[in-house]
Parts: sequence; C-alpha cells; structure tokens
Amino acid sequence: MDVEFRKAIIPDEIVELQAFDRKVFPKADLFTKQEWAAYEAYWMIVEGRKVGCCAFQRNVDFCEDVRKDHRNPRKDRSLYITTTGILPSFQDKGFGKILKVWEVAYAKFHGFNRIVTNSRMRNARIIGLNLSLGYRFIRITPRYYRGPNDATVVMELKL
Repeated sequence: MDVEFRKAIIPDEIVELQAFDRKVFPKADLFTKQEWAAYEAYWMIVEGRKVGCCAFQRNVDFCEDVRKDHRNPRKDRSLYITTTGILPSFQDKGFGKILKVWEVAYAKFHGFNRIVTNSRMRNARIIGLNLSLGYRFIRITPRYYRGPNDATVVMELKL
C-alpha cells in the first residue's frame, strides 16, 4: 500500500480542506477559512487518494478552553494538533493509527518535546487511539463544544 503525507498548500487548498472537514465532521467542528490559514495542514494520501488530514500549530499550548480570552498561549517545543480526520469510508481500517503515528514521528523529527490535542468527550475512538499511543489526560472541560454540546478532553504526549 502506497501511503504519503503532503503539506497542504495554503491558501490554495483551503476550500478543499473545508470540504474534507465537512465529510469527516458533517454536523459540527468545522474550521473557518481564517482558522485553516493559521494552521499547518497535511494530507494523508493512500494509493493517490486523499483519505486523511491533520493540522497543527507549532509552539502552542491548548488553553482556549480555560482562558477567559479564549486564546492559546505560546509554548516552545509544544505541537498543538488541531485536527485529525479520516474519511468515513476509510475509517476502521487502521488509517487513523497510521496518521497518528505519523504525527508523533513528525513532532519528534522537528524537535518538539510535547504534543497536545483535544477532542469531543464522546469521540471514544480518537481518545482510545491517543491512549494507545501513550497520550495522557490533562483535563476535561464541560460545555466546550456546541452543536451538539459536549465536553472537550485535552490530552498530551511527552516526547
């Protein structure tokens, strides 16, 4: 199986990233054009087809859930993974794990000593996958998400 990871071209591929986002998260959690422009995004391409996507911010800690200004502070050598997604027709086939393992390898290669990420509390699959890779819980913040309402689970992996 031929798997590659390619950096998304910003701003040229923002519309495609948004369309991908709608397929993976059809009811919620969609990023705006401005948010995509602020992220470093990568496609996961399997046999020539874009089946996954992830995005991050370098040297950032995720704290917008607990800060009054809803901003994420700078934190050197911390990689904040803002999203990880696999198209529904490719889920449950191991591609999520391949993408998550690539994220960890990317972080190590680029000298990060920590990864932080967050997800909906009801997203048991990504939480379980993160735990299997050594992530640990930092906190749970109630009512972080809307449409539908849900808590956010914040996790980190020390590298």
